[in-house]
Amino acid sequence: MFVGPLFPLLYQPRSFSAGEYNVDEHTTPVAKFYKATDIFTCISNPSIAIPLSRLNDDYCDCPDGSDEPGTAACSYLSPLSPSYPSDISSQLVNATLALPGYYCKNKGHQPSYIPFLAVNDGVCDYDLCCDGSDEWAAVGGVKCENKCKEIGKEWKKQDEANRKSRSAAGKRRKELVAESKRLRKEVEDRIQSLQTAVEGATVRVRDAEAVLAEAERQERGRVVKAPEKERNKVGVLAQLAKDRIEELRTSLVQTREQRDSAKARVEELEGILATFKEDYNPNFNDEGVKRAVRSWEDYAARDKPAIAIEATDRDLDEIVKPDGEGGVINWSDWEKEEESDVDVLYKIEEYLPLPIRNWVDQKLRDFRIMLVENGIIAAHDSGSESKVVTDARNALKSAQDSENNFRNELSGHKDDLGKDYGPGDVFRALKGQCVSKDSGEYTYELCWFDKTTQIPKKGGGHTGMGNFIRIETVTVDENLPVDGKGLGSGERMALKYENGQHCWSGPNRSTTVILACAEQNEIWKITEEEKCVYRMEVGTPAVCEAEEGAPEMRGDSKDEL
Repeated sequence: MFVGPLFPLLYQPRSFSAGEYNVDEHTTPVAKFYKATDIFTCISNPSIAIPLSRLNDDYCDCPDGSDEPGTAACSYLSPLSPSYPSDISSQLVNATLALPGYYCKNKGHQPSYIPFLAVNDGVCDYDLCCDGSDEWAAVGGVKCENKCKEIGKEWKKQDEANRKSRSAAGKRRKELVAESKRLRKEVEDRIQSLQTAVEGATVRVRDAEAVLAEAERQERGRVVKAPEKERNKVGVLAQLAKDRIEELRTSLVQTREQRDSAKARVEELEGILATFKEDYNPNFNDEGVKRAVRSWEDYAARDKPAIAIEATDRDLDEIVKPDGEGGVINWSDWEKEEESDVDVLYKIEEYLPLPIRNWVDQKLRDFRIMLVENGIIAAHDSGSESKVVTDARNALKSAQDSENNFRNELSGHKDDLGKDYGPGDVFRALKGQCVSKDSGEYTYELCWFDKTTQIPKKGGGHTGMGNFIRIETVTVDENLPVDGKGLGSGERMALKYENGQHCWSGPNRSTTVILACAEQNEIWKITEEEKCVYRMEVGTPAVCEAEEGAPEMRGDSKDEL
């Protein structure tokens, strides 16, 4: 905060009265010390008094430097400096610098303090002292003209733009808070519905377990036939012979069809050649035609083999008949299995009335289950389970998977609900969104509450700079740029990203993201403070105060001096 204006001399050091020293007593608590008309008392050491002529004489008389508000004579004072004056015990004086610096009125702009070291150093410090009063001694012939009118005009223009931006940022933060509340309500509602779903899924799992247990119990009491591999060997051989004969029958039918087709084609060609021989002109002197006719005459003169087509076809018809017709092999006689003792036993039930038959069947099954469960007889292992048991097992697995999915989703939402998303849960609305900035040969990307990444522009793999861990607070002390895109001074919220990609011969990469108020989410600056330890300065409306004019939004940082 401003201590208040002190009007320093703008001339060479000389003696003066308190009346000549213009002090605004309404804006500075130290103005009263410069009203004396005869002597000046050091502010922090009232036991030390000096004549008014020794004020601003370019010589540091007071241990706290309060006698030189307009020169750099006391700029050397620091907590490490020896006590001064030398004839006063260090236990009796306060050598802490009493004034924050040289005061510039900067009429037409904003008043400001400038470090004493910058007074009369031959450099015009217009950024802090636009009226040029810091170079009142004209050291080296340097004279700084008053530029407060131009600088103040530009500052007011920029300040108005910053004010509008801060106002928009405040509205944007309200929107983020409202969105975060809506998202949180959705999570809370989803948790309630998931809790109900988990309870229902748990009941379904218990029911499915009971169904499976009963199906397995019934399976243990089931009497089954011998497996396929234990069937009669003759039956197996008969099945193989049946399959092979069926293949041969199919091939024979196809061959017969091809024969008939070829026979018909030959007869057609013979008819064509016979007609050609009868119709051609013998006087036509064409050797090709004559050779063709002679070749046909030779072919027709040869004896043709006698083939009993009709008898052969009758035999083929009998061969291709399906088995079981016309007294050929009846495969069912070979495939029929002999009845086992179990089959004979259960056939007895066929002669009983239906109620008694069901009662006997159930009693026999229960009796066998009792024998199996007590280890008296071994359970029959057929190598596979029945469809009833398989369906019951699948139903149980489906119910268990559904229950696990509900529980995992419920656990994730509960963890998310307990996570710190900043004041008013405001960062919940930004979770998963990313913002990036080009910087030299890399593009840096910040994903809110997720990760930070370094992306090379010339290709190659992305480098993880850290994964989000927590929110913390850091203290900064920096000058705020004119456009307001900076951290300023004071406590700032920071996001800590750790456990990034391992750095060669160094630690795992980490990033500290320091946040300041801005209208839009944007990365301002990226620096590598140590090897693979990064710092991002980021603007976001999420950290702006809800009401315009609050300290964080005003950007007042004139107190850093």
